[in-house]
Amino acid sequence: MLAKIAGWRYRSSPMDPSSNQTVSYNEKLLLSLTSLLKFCSFTNAVGMMRYGEYVDILGVSVDSFDPATNAAIGRGGDTDKNQHVNRMLKVRELCSNQGILFKMNTVVCSLNHDEDMNEHVSRLEPYRWKAFQCLILKGENAGGPNDINDARKLQVSKGQFDAFIDRHSGQSMLIPEPNTVMQNSYLLLDEELRFLDCSENGKVPSQSILEVGVEQALSQAGFDDSMFLNRGGVFDWTRERSN
Repeated sequence: MLAKIAGWRYRSSPMDPSSNQTVSYNEKLLLSLTSLLKFCSFTNAVGMMRYGEYVDILGVSVDSFDPATNAAIGRGGDTDKNQHVNRMLKVRELCSNQGILFKMNTVVCSLNHDEDMNEHVSRLEPYRWKAFQCLILKGENAGGPNDINDARKLQVSKGQFDAFIDRHSGQSMLIPEPNTVMQNSYLLLDEELRFLDCSENGKVPSQSILEVGVEQALSQAGFDDSMFLNRGGVFDWTRERSN
């Protein structure tokens, strides 16, 4: 309700189960949507049949198409056969059957930056493919005493990230997001409805929108709206519906 009063508009917010973070958008910048960000193993035909009509776009985390690399990253243990690729193709088919736009997200890290994903990406034909440079944030994954994880060994240099992007430059749907682009161009809300300011390489919570309202909390978010627009944050993400 507070978001609507402040001029925000959404039906639901994308959620990445790996980080438990939600993302919301101001209607001055973006259109209303229903979006899900899921691991493909959580998606099945029954769920698609039941809820597919309410979903505009489905984002799937795909960090590798190599079974051993997926296991090393933590995306499942199917090291002897590539079940991951088959699951991806099945989810892609389910999206097509339901008229849902299919989006793919890849975090480029030390374990996958040399991989050539062109063959599989061409088969999947995602509507958008976002490639993120592995980002380290204090208090989250920088290996500090209060950090949740230590992802420093997964970091890649800008040169390594750029090489990955160059290798896949023939994919017209590819959207590169190095650290300099990604860090301040997303709005993150925690469970207390506080924006998380990442501009100083950490996650500093704002005051809760329940206490001070959306506009004042947003002013503490460190959000770079020009970078958001420059990275293509506004795009046609709603599918056609009969009603």
